[in-house]
Amino acid sequence: MDRYLDDFSVGDKFLAPGFTLSEGQILDYALTYDPQPIHIDALHAAEGPYGGIIASGFQTLSLCFRMMIQTRVFETVSLGGPGLDELRFLAPVRPGDTINTEAEIVSVTQSKSKPDRGVLKIQVSGFNQHKDKVISFIVIMMGRRQ
Repeated sequence: MDRYLDDFSVGDKFLAPGFTLSEGQILDYALTYDPQPIHIDALHAAEGPYGGIIASGFQTLSLCFRMMIQTRVFETVSLGGPGLDELRFLAPVRPGDTINTEAEIVSVTQSKSKPDRGVLKIQVSGFNQHKDKVISFIVIMMGRRQ
């Protein structure tokens, strides 16, 4: 179903399918984008505060965003966005963790100068298989009006 800005209301929630990260996926991402020892060096990571390799927060962010987009709820409305707010990495994501993504509309604002659009603010949270919140951020999405 096509959804435009005016079809969203504060409090609307959308659940996305989960994703499971393997150690290989964590290493591949980290070696390319975030080569810190806690992400790529098993010996160093074992001695660190997390007791082993953990996923980059940026990998978790990207995958949660992807899962939210792949729900196709925002396919029609989205005109891109100027950024994110309140990004927090709340708990480590470990190899074998399954992360489920939840998106909630926190504001819908019509543009005063451009009547064909507005802004959606979407609170996105990722939870592991133990229901621990591992990430939280607000997507600011430019939205198309019908």
